[in-house]
Amino acid sequence: MADKIPFLDLGAVFHESKDDILAAINRVLESGWYILGQEVETFEQAFAEYCEAKYAVGVANGLDALQLGLMAIGVKAGDEVIVPSNTYIATWLAVSHIGAVPIPVEPDATFNIDPDRIESAITAKTRAILPVHLYGQSADITRIVSIARSHGLRVLEDGAQAHGARHKGRRIGSGGDAVAWSFYPGKNLGAMGDGGAVTTNDFDIAERLRVLRNYGSREKYHNEVAGFNSRLDEVQAAILLARLQRLDQENAHRSQIAKVYNEGLANTRLVLPVVASHSQSVWHLYVVRTKDREELAAHLREHGIGSMIHYPIPPHLQPAYAGLGYGKGSLPISEAIHQEVLSLPMGPTINSSQALRVVEAIREWDIERGAA
Repeated sequence: MADKIPFLDLGAVFHESKDDILAAINRVLESGWYILGQEVETFEQAFAEYCEAKYAVGVANGLDALQLGLMAIGVKAGDEVIVPSNTYIATWLAVSHIGAVPIPVEPDATFNIDPDRIESAITAKTRAILPVHLYGQSADITRIVSIARSHGLRVLEDGAQAHGARHKGRRIGSGGDAVAWSFYPGKNLGAMGDGGAVTTNDFDIAERLRVLRNYGSREKYHNEVAGFNSRLDEVQAAILLARLQRLDQENAHRSQIAKVYNEGLANTRLVLPVVASHSQSVWHLYVVRTKDREELAAHLREHGIGSMIHYPIPPHLQPAYAGLGYGKGSLPISEAIHQEVLSLPMGPTINSSQALRVVEAIREWDIERGAA
């Protein structure tokens, strides 16, 4: 059998920029300064500029970026926040952790939240909309912000899967009031551990975030609010700064792999990704749909090809949210997606020949399935 094709090879990703990463780590260790120092400040400036935003505030992880971002835009306990029904559960957890209530809205053909369904979910308790730029392509943030402004609502975007993505030519980073980011290792811009950030054009939001992430303090031992310990550390910031230099190149490579998949799988029975005309995807994931997902995944495994399911259970059907009362069948579009999606190998180190092997294996399975 030919060499295996992993879903994502983080070891290979490291080796692509090994020298730069090791130099960055060594620079921090030699400095003797490990929390909220020059590396974090330099990365924040570079990432803000990359995202076409005025400010970036580093935090400990993506969930904290969402939670602190919600707090910084004024969401409080008892408020309602509109969220996608089709997303990773972290989006909902951030809302719950501050005592607010997630109100799910179903997706459109892109898998992102459907703007046409948002207004009917708005109530007197709604305080904010939290769209997710899922799988690497932007939600229709222009329309979402327009809806929010017409109702006096705030917008916090979840950009965890969309580093470098564009909406109508502009980078994701400041379309709404703020954007929350995760630097989990598997992301397009990934750390070697946990990390997160929030970008914004609003000075006051950025200042609130800086206070909230550091025990509620601007000055040591003077605490203005009951804050948190959520600081992006110097080592991860240095690694991220090194990796940021390669992000556009790696995203372009992902787009080439997606092109191989799009062309090679065009005449199969799979439902392929739909990219909206307003969006330039960075292909964090390449997600196909089939009612025979388990059979396809097994066929790929037999050919030494990895795949993953993003995600098997929608948030509203998780035990954690049983108390909200959304039973099976209450959000049918999201439920169908979660039963049918399969993510194919995607990343900065998969090459075109490997992508063609994936295509060949799927076409073989598709022919066998059609003949059965």
